[in-house]
Amino acid sequence: MNIYPAIDIRDKKVVRLTKGDYERMTVYSSSPLKVAESFVASGSRNIHIVDLDGAKDNITPCYEVIKEILSKLCLFAEVGGGIRNEERIKSYLDIGVSRVILGSVAVEDPGFVERMCEKYGDKIAVGVDASDGFVAIHGWRTLTDVPSFDFCRMMKERGVSTIIYTDISKDGMLSGTNLEIYEKLREIGLNIIASGGVTYEYEIEKLRDLGLYGVILGKALYAGKLDLRRALEIAACR
Repeated sequence: MNIYPAIDIRDKKVVRLTKGDYERMTVYSSSPLKVAESFVASGSRNIHIVDLDGAKDNITPCYEVIKEILSKLCLFAEVGGGIRNEERIKSYLDIGVSRVILGSVAVEDPGFVERMCEKYGDKIAVGVDASDGFVAIHGWRTLTDVPSFDFCRMMKERGVSTIIYTDISKDGMLSGTNLEIYEKLREIGLNIIASGGVTYEYEIEKLRDLGLYGVILGKALYAGKLDLRRALEIAACR
């Protein structure tokens, strides 16, 4: 199972939100590059980057920051946040991003996702952010009436192979993730990456044993609840 340590960037700083609330933001570092370097030093070869400015305001001040990270470190990087057109997809792929994550646009224009999957294949993933079983968009500020599981199935039909699924209620709470959701999601037949609230080693073990494709680790790393090197060891066990 893959581990993706996360860097959420706002105003070119490494931050974490609580339940996606921009008013409940903690700044952990002024240097995303140094944080990424610490992940590499712990043995990670993957990274999950979210441009929170892009997700909220559809601007990309983080682009140069991400470009710097990928120019200096050899990482499989997946990037999300405000990616709503092919120009932005291509601009990220051109600087070495391995996979781009489509969010709001996947709900608003499923046909666009299908076209991008036809053109870029597994370099396209979809982020499904869910609250009470329904998909939230626009930086989690708008809750739709689209059931999250039905949406995942539709994305599979559109050619998506990888889903990053976040239970918003668990994100940033350091209280554990929603293991039941991921046990059900695996039945859809997609590469599922669990995101939101993973706090304990036993959760990594459980998600690994469920056969999930990957796990994103965020606030638990920054708060010292999980050790990245140890998490990588657990994920690699069979």
